Amino acid sequence: PPTVPPPPGPPGRGSLSLHRAYLRSPLGLLRLGQLALGAAFWVTVAAHKYEGAAHFALFAAVLVWLLTLALFGLSLLGRWELVPWLGSRWLLTNLVHDLALGVGLYAAATGIMGHKAKQRSFCNLPGYSQHCLYSAYLSASICGGITACLYLFSGLYCLSRRCQGQRDII
Repeated sequence: PPTVPPPPGPPGRGSLSLHRAYLRSPLGLLRLGQLALGAAFWVTVAAHKYEGAAHFALFAAVLVWLLTLALFGLSLLGRWELVPWLGSRWLLTNLVHDLALGVGLYAAATGIMGHKAKQRSFCNLPGYSQHCLYSAYLSASICGGITACLYLFSGLYCLSRRCQGQRDII
């Protein structure tokens, strides 16, 4: 009897490799800074006792950090086309993420932590013997402010590329 060849397998996806041009681009470097300082913000808040509006600040920071990690990972692997509907609008997706979520939520979180640091400024006096959260809140506020600025810079970078008629993030 004649032998029948086996059915063809699923179409092969290309091998995963790092998109080095993205990693060296201004947007890639800004994303690394956003991830590092964003993690410093939420780890600082989460490692200390927090209450009230600090819960929102922590939620906002972790949410934006996770979304940034996803954008960074997909961009680094060059796999944004796998995201339905957003993949074809990747530059616009990055722009909206940076300006609306990144700047907006980190600015709010920074304001909250700055206000909490101001409320605790009395315990920064010499000789105060109780546990003081002033330095933790102030550190988180500074990290959040710098992170919001990094999101503003990356949003402006994406906006300038969009205004120049570019459709790609690099």
